[in-house]
Amino acid sequence: MAAPQDRRPIVISGPSGVGKGTLIQRLFTTHPDTFGFTVSHTTRKPRPGEVDGVAYFFVTREEFSALIEQGALVEHACFSGNYYGTSKRTIDEQTARGLVVVLDIEMQGVRQLKDSGIDARYVFIRAPSFEVLEERLRARGTEGEEDVQRRLAQARVELEYAEEGAYDKIIVNGDVEEAYKELEMFVLAER
Repeated sequence: MAAPQDRRPIVISGPSGVGKGTLIQRLFTTHPDTFGFTVSHTTRKPRPGEVDGVAYFFVTREEFSALIEQGALVEHACFSGNYYGTSKRTIDEQTARGLVVVLDIEMQGVRQLKDSGIDARYVFIRAPSFEVLEERLRARGTEGEEDVQRRLAQARVELEYAEEGAYDKIIVNGDVEEAYKELEMFVLAER
């Protein structure tokens, strides 16, 4: 399949547990020399198997605050007691390599990016229902009950924001094959 004509960054957002990571990974596997992923900074602890500089840049709160003060982040947010942010440097590095940048960020970051004037394409991934989302979150086994409830409450807020027209495309991930085809068609479409 041809490379995208539209070289603007692609922002992929959606609640925890909707399968963003799976869809993004498939995009990178299918088009290895087309897309560049921005590795975000976070203050949360690594999950089993996560490697610093690959999954995230794991930093302290002090280091994260310093990045904000230096103006090094294009977006940042606090979620579930941890900070997450995307550095300008990681976007510039991927663009310099000739890649279309893909950002996996949440709603606060989307708002900041839109306010920054960065010209990007915005995709929202959602589960078919809240019941399915809750099942997926529980099946991961990475969060306690309090975190699951907090993530579900946040999902409602994010869905409302998406339904207000904040995104160029909303994809329902009920079947990963169908959702991926929809994502791929969108990112490879002409401007």
